[in-house]
Amino acid sequence: QVQLVESGGGLVQPGGSLRLSCAASGIILNINHMSWYRQAPGKQRELVAAISSGGSTNYADSVKGRFTISRDNAKKVYLQMSSLKPEDTALYYCNVQGSSLPSGRFDSWGQGTQVTVSS
Repeated sequence: QVQLVESGGGLVQPGGSLRLSCAASGIILNINHMSWYRQAPGKQRELVAAISSGGSTNYADSVKGRFTISRDNAKKVYLQMSSLKPEDTALYYCNVQGSSLPSGRFDSWGQGTQVTVSS
């Protein structure tokens, strides 16, 4: 079973920065997609950013130029958030897809980390 642990959320003023981290644990054979989603109160969960095994990235229009997703070889994915706005306030979730032992393909979610942008 693959588990994800997120960290790095918190309270920040508008214009500030935060860096979210997500670490995957388990017997992971390979990781394909790694993504960050967010869900604000009363709204649906939305894709914020994603990165493929080859390093290709895509971003929601609302965060382009302000957020950067990256991954390392140690089963971690990061989301660097800059120029934060109050509308970025949400619970941020990490999602990782790949294959592992003994279950094979997996599609795991983290527990979420709260980001609040407020003065």
